Amino acid sequence: MSGNTRDEEVLKRIEREVRMREGASKLLAACSRREQALEASKSLLTCNARILALLSQLQHMRRDQVLQRAGRRPSEDVPPCLGKVSLSDLRIPLMWKDSEYFKNKGELQRCAVFCLLQCGAEIHDTDLVMVDRTLTDICFEGTILFEQAAPSFQLRVELFSSSAAEEFSPAAAAAAPGPRRASCLGGSVGCSSGKKIRAAFESAAACGSSGGGIAGPGGASPPLSPALPPLGPKYHLLADTTLRIEHVQEGFKTHDLSLATTEDNPSWLPLYGSMCCRLAAQPVCMMHPITSGQLEVKLGEELSGCESVHAVLRGQSLLCYRHGEAREAEDEPVLVIPIQRDTTVTQSEADVVHCQTLHLGTRRQGERVTFALRAPTPEDTRRWNRAISRHVHDMNQWKQCSDGPMQIEAQSSKNVLPAKQRSLYHEIVTPSSPGEGHVVPDLSVEIRTLLSCYYKENY
Repeated sequence: MSGNTRDEEVLKRIEREVRMREGASKLLAACSRREQALEASKSLLTCNARILALLSQLQHMRRDQVLQRAGRRPSEDVPPCLGKVSLSDLRIPLMWKDSEYFKNKGELQRCAVFCLLQCGAEIHDTDLVMVDRTLTDICFEGTILFEQAAPSFQLRVELFSSSAAEEFSPAAAAAAPGPRRASCLGGSVGCSSGKKIRAAFESAAACGSSGGGIAGPGGASPPLSPALPPLGPKYHLLADTTLRIEHVQEGFKTHDLSLATTEDNPSWLPLYGSMCCRLAAQPVCMMHPITSGQLEVKLGEELSGCESVHAVLRGQSLLCYRHGEAREAEDEPVLVIPIQRDTTVTQSEADVVHCQTLHLGTRRQGERVTFALRAPTPEDTRRWNRAISRHVHDMNQWKQCSDGPMQIEAQSSKNVLPAKQRSLYHEIVTPSSPGEGHVVPDLSVEIRTLLSCYYKENY
């Protein structure tokens, strides 16, 4: 894909987020209920974060293009394959005082919370959850999936909170002035898109500076404009953490949180200082065939008595079938050669004339063995050499994620949430009243429906 095409795709995504932001701002000004305003304000904060991340991505792409035009490559290293990264079943424990939780004393504190998750320029948000002292932990159900993650990914998780006790004035939200214009982007975007994107950037940066913000992929935030007046309910950053490839493993794991808010903040919650989730990864090189073709294979470095097979390089194996039809029929392979992170592939010194033989060193049943591979032509030999070497390189970059397939569930859609999450203690000790069985309509669906209607009317 050419640089101009990629630029256009990023610009289209930015323009889409700009329209989303404009729609959320109009809806926020029109909200008559605090629940609606909380959802609209959450959508606004998410759009701001996505705009900043996309602008940072566009800046990096333009920098690489300048380096290429100057005759310098951004990096001489071969980039590793991408993969999927998923985070699911996120739990954040709370630590209430005994008098508040068990004796139900003190002022009832109620907050609306959600998480913002960023990996590169891709940003997702969780559902909004209402939290009070009847909860022992904050639960975000479902799976959040990042489709284009590199092995050097940094998945930033931020927890935001807004006090439900704060006064909400629809008139104040409607009267809030729009963003001030400036020209901090210069000529980095085209004239047709520049005005809207520039205005959105300034407002997004200002909102990011007041609410904790999301840094760009490189970890540094773009230059921020002066703070703008708050529009509707204000979310505060409670805590954050950054997950990397070393945190990936099967099952649940606890991760430390960096707390960002003190107790005097009305949106503060008594966080325990950790979160629990399942972080999984699927490198593309482990899920799809890398290459295939005819090979002559034999255990040992000599090719006498070798067997002709149809070989397929996939995952942790070089699968050898008697012929291509057996592979299509999903028959069992006649030979499976393990491919691990310490596998080596070298050109045979005994075949310097034809250059059609490779030696594949690997571990099999705990012992180090060598297989001789012979391709029909020197071109095929070079292709197999490049494919196996690149595959082993990708496996080393993805580390433990390439040691075996990890299951990743499909990304969950926004679900209808119950009126209140309840801890196990309250489910057992305090019976539910007849009026507590109802379900509150999903306001995020309502907001998206209104946004869709707004787009049809204005674009």
